[in-house]
Amino acid sequence: MSIPLGLGAGSVDTALNNFVALHYNANHMSWLHCFWGVGATLGPIIMSLFIAKNNGWKNGYFTIAMIQFSLVVLLFITLPLWKRIEKKDNVIVEEEKNTQNTSPFRIPGVKLALVSFVFYCAIETTAGLWGSSYLVNYKGLSVAEAARWISLFYGGITLGRFLTGFLTMKFNNYILIRYGQLICIMGAVCLLLPLPTYFSMIGLILIGLGCAPIFPCMLHETPNRFGKAASQSIMGLQMVFAYVGSTFMPPILGFISSKTSIMIFPYFLLCYMLIMLISSEKINGFIRKKQQTT
Repeated sequence: MSIPLGLGAGSVDTALNNFVALHYNANHMSWLHCFWGVGATLGPIIMSLFIAKNNGWKNGYFTIAMIQFSLVVLLFITLPLWKRIEKKDNVIVEEEKNTQNTSPFRIPGVKLALVSFVFYCAIETTAGLWGSSYLVNYKGLSVAEAARWISLFYGGITLGRFLTGFLTMKFNNYILIRYGQLICIMGAVCLLLPLPTYFSMIGLILIGLGCAPIFPCMLHETPNRFGKAASQSIMGLQMVFAYVGSTFMPPILGFISSKTSIMIFPYFLLCYMLIMLISSEKINGFIRKKQQTT
């Protein structure tokens, strides 16, 4: 049953992100992903409460399932509101006539965007999955301490996205993506340098804060980068490649560290960050050239 759950989640991700990118401002996209963080935090808390009270994991799953069904009912009730907003946008219909036969992969910059999504998710998931192992096995923290600091990494993402929603009112997506990437690099350098353990923990929080604006701002830029008509298919591809990064990149670190040492953790993160930064800046170059020629 995990397979249809995953298929449904992927469809919702693509459709909802594209709808917000087309019809709402960047601050709404940031807050959307901020509340994803709230939900991602609440899920394990709900499960742990049921397990702690000896009610069993089945009751925890039943509660989560009821929340999911409530969301389905809410979405069906609000469908007329979604359609009303879509009817207002006639630009997409006009663009579709010109782009319906164009493969998304042939649009300049799309491949670089997909690379950016792979390595963004590689950073977020690798830091979340392997950060505590690095703190315990290389920096000498206790398991409980490491778990607390990793929770602050996710807290940094959630809080950062809440704040990013306000920052988007003053700064554009390009600036926020760039500064987010630079903050991530600062965090990786804190992990990399032979500094006291305290700096390693700060480094993880910085990576979380740096990650905060990157994903929602890249998603919101999709229609601006590649056109409104192509955004739906490109958004789907971006989500696919994002999940590729989440699924396959952390195990690569796990395999290599099992043959060497977990000390390679910050080197991997820094490598991922630099690839993402280069890809993102090259896309900016394509967009600038496009704007100059139009």
